[in-house]
Amino acid sequence: MLKIEHLTKSYGGAVPAVSDLSLHVMAGDIFGFIGHNGAGKTTTLRCIAGILDFSEGEIHIDGKSLRHDALACKQVLSYIPDNPDLYEHLTGVKYLNFVADIYGVSTEARNQRIREFGDAFEITGNLGDLLGSMSHGMKQKVALIGALVHSPKLLLLDEPFVGLDPKASHTLKTIMQDMVRGGAAIFFSTHVLEVAEKLCNKVAIIKQGKLAVTGDMDAVRGDSSLEDLFLELADK
Repeated sequence: MLKIEHLTKSYGGAVPAVSDLSLHVMAGDIFGFIGHNGAGKTTTLRCIAGILDFSEGEIHIDGKSLRHDALACKQVLSYIPDNPDLYEHLTGVKYLNFVADIYGVSTEARNQRIREFGDAFEITGNLGDLLGSMSHGMKQKVALIGALVHSPKLLLLDEPFVGLDPKASHTLKTIMQDMVRGGAAIFFSTHVLEVAEKLCNKVAIIKQGKLAVTGDMDAVRGDSSLEDLFLELADK
């Protein structure tokens, strides 16, 4: 579903933010992407989402080249940054319908999904409120519903659990598991190693823009915990 080959991204400095990074995310994967602040996680996600150009390498999404067929790639993915900016002058439901219009989601399908995910996140009754009047956690739930409204094949999330209450976090994990059972793929960054260890079947650790280790979760962590492995790699 996602194939990154030798991705390099520089912002003009001598040291690339991401250097020669390659990894594959298959349909059915919940793939955790771990690293310290500044390691290159967000840059990588923004490149995959088509927000940032990249210096070298290639990214394929669902078999299509992001360089040569960006629109087709973006039609099958969703991306939520760590601090999503929404149109605060819109109500929640108008924002979700705006997103659904962009992706060409039918009225019947969008209404069903907005109701389903609104109820799951316990926010249906607030979707008529202006986004500017909502709390950070409520805005994050609306952003998540917007990301799910067109049933993406690839879901990209940057620190998705930050700002969510425990119940909403549990709901999101359940939705993620349901998505991959249906053939989607999820690639997300997180600082919460315990969540990654329990939720992900695959993991990659990035350090100073370079991939330190990647693979199946059980094989990568071996006999230690993910936290122990991460700290060991961070100290090298």
